[in-house]
Amino acid sequence: MNRFGYRLSPSSQIDLDVSDNSLFRQILAGEPGISTCISCGSCVASCSAGVFDKISFRKALHLLEAGMDTEAVALLEGCMMCGKCTLVCPRGINTRHAIVLIKRKLNKG
Repeated sequence: MNRFGYRLSPSSQIDLDVSDNSLFRQILAGEPGISTCISCGSCVASCSAGVFDKISFRKALHLLEAGMDTEAVALLEGCMMCGKCTLVCPRGINTRHAIVLIKRKLNKG
């Protein structure tokens, strides 16, 4: 059998029914607006710190919902808390407040 340099990768599927997304639920209780996020990317596009660091609020929300807390917090480390993302959000989500809650829950800020 010929090998062409390809191999199967392990599955990266996340079962949301068994993942521990308790942090996401705590943030949702403190900032219920995040449930209305449509992942449009306005927050990411307006981020001044995004030029210098890998920052993505919407991806962090998805990771929190999947129970991947450390990866989510890593995406928010460089946030300068300027609030531009809150100003441009078409759903009116207070993203700045959500980031503050995430950092407080994990004692990062």
